[in-house]
Amino acid sequence: MRHYQEEVYDLVKSIPKGRVSTYGAISNFLSLGSARMVGWALNQLKGSHGIPAHRVVNSKGELSGSLYFGVDPGMKGLLEKEKIEIKDNKIVNFKEKFWDPSIEIQ
Repeated sequence: MRHYQEEVYDLVKSIPKGRVSTYGAISNFLSLGSARMVGWALNQLKGSHGIPAHRVVNSKGELSGSLYFGVDPGMKGLLEKEKIEIKDNKIVNFKEKFWDPSIEIQ
């Protein structure tokens, strides 16, 4: 049986460049029951390991994982490299950039 963390990592790898998802959307898709489980899994990475954790934000489009990423280039910098506009620590046009695995993955 696969550990739920591996399922989170595999799903996060599916988020395309220039798009973001939320802890809740990932949790719902994987039937985890808690968005916090996604946050805990991503926090365990302690480095990227090829997993674009910076593409996972809270349900309001806020960069709630910023503490994990530090400041250089930080979560904001990584997202801006992917042409995602950030203002006041929040994604501009969040609804346009939102990637919902329950819709995108068939």
